[in-house]
Amino acid sequence: MPEPLTEDLLNELLASGSPTAFFDDHRLIKQTLSEYLQELLDEHHLRRVDVIRAAGLNETFGYQIFMGKRGASRDKILQIAFAMGLTLRECNRVLKLAGANELYCKNKRDAIIIFCLDKGYSLQKTDEELYRFNEATIS
Repeated sequence: MPEPLTEDLLNELLASGSPTAFFDDHRLIKQTLSEYLQELLDEHHLRRVDVIRAAGLNETFGYQIFMGKRGASRDKILQIAFAMGLTLRECNRVLKLAGANELYCKNKRDAIIIFCLDKGYSLQKTDEELYRFNEATIS
């Protein structure tokens, strides 16, 4: 089941009689990066090994990220996002859970990445676009 939008939850909270009633209606559980990545693998019918390879990550390092044993830079998380074919919303959630800044359309590099995610570009094509605009590539 897809997670409700934050805006929708905020409206429900503000309309609620008490925080307790809101909490009872929505079992708010803090999900880990590892848990969310596994959920995305299942939803997109992907295998971890294929994603790690498509992301161009070292296998050991990639598995450690997926298992929650090691953190990763923002660009490594973006590599995974492109390898999984994530939507912008999914990508931003993965970034947030990884402790990185979400993509921000007022930042030129991020705007290019957002455009590429939305158009379904591969990581390689995205890197080419970033290079074309004199921005740092992801991988």
